[in-house]
Amino acid sequence: MSQTTLNEIARAIVAENKGILAADESTGTIQKRLASISVDNTEENRRAYRDLLFTTKGSGDFISGVILYEETLGQKAKDGKPFTEVLKSQGTIPGIKVDKGAKPLTNFPAEQITEGLDGLRERLAEYHKLGAQFTKWRAVIDIAPGIPTDFCIHANAHALARYAAMSQEANMVPIVEPEVLMDGDHGIERCAEVTRRVHQIVFEQLYEHHIDFTGMLLKPNMIIPGKKHKKQASPEEVADWTVKTFLHSVPAAVPGIVFLSGGQSEQEATANLNAMNARYPHLPWQLSFSYGRALQQSALKAWGGRTENVAKGQKAYLHRARCNGAARSGKYQPDMEKEAPGA
Repeated sequence: MSQTTLNEIARAIVAENKGILAADESTGTIQKRLASISVDNTEENRRAYRDLLFTTKGSGDFISGVILYEETLGQKAKDGKPFTEVLKSQGTIPGIKVDKGAKPLTNFPAEQITEGLDGLRERLAEYHKLGAQFTKWRAVIDIAPGIPTDFCIHANAHALARYAAMSQEANMVPIVEPEVLMDGDHGIERCAEVTRRVHQIVFEQLYEHHIDFTGMLLKPNMIIPGKKHKKQASPEEVADWTVKTFLHSVPAAVPGIVFLSGGQSEQEATANLNAMNARYPHLPWQLSFSYGRALQQSALKAWGGRTENVAKGQKAYLHRARCNGAARSGKYQPDMEKEAPGA
């Protein structure tokens, strides 16, 4: 596969009015989601929930790609069709989370390093055979007194670059995710300072590893205050701080930035993305979304683990997908929430 084709896939993922569903929750993480609706964390319940999302008619109008967990990549819909084929039939590109999670960083208390490089080349070859066309690796950077250290940032950036190189070698678009967490009581200025430093080091490593910037995507945090900070930011403030920071830290060759929601509510994540696209329509990269909870929370609650509620869950999911699709071009309006199921 040529670099041009990697670029074509990356651009298809950030197509106009579309974004990514992050359905790559690990078995442990989805246990928390299912527990919130009193549903047992069994393989069949996990499969049934993903089936609800992936078979939602019309979702392909707003969802360009789906990040799958390894277990999900090999599962099938209730009609026996592989999930990868279900997604492709909707015009949606299948992707795969390939990291093995963040673990404590030895000798650096309170900081983490993402693992999963061992055996990655072989796993990527298998994922590609199963239909995955893009990949994702998440690094976790926390803000607290004395952290992040430059060593933590460098260690995670190096791992992100090694992953990205192997992903492109395997003919899959890497989504590079250096997440600066929104936990804590830091202000928006501190978030901007740390995020800019993280991006600087990450892109230095990507360059050193000869990554084709036109065949990758960046999945970052927005520039927002910590959840415990006394002053939260408006969508307009988030937009201004985020765009200003990224113009100084993200190469123009990258086709798109697909934001993570990072613990924001569904409406917050949509409003913030919308403000960026409404206020800054002429940027070097597409500004899109790669949301997990911010696309799924209402759907999960509406479903409740009950077969008779599948249609309700799909309606809720489609509504959020439509709202975020509108935010991709700055056309989301709060009045759209009146159309939400149960509103």
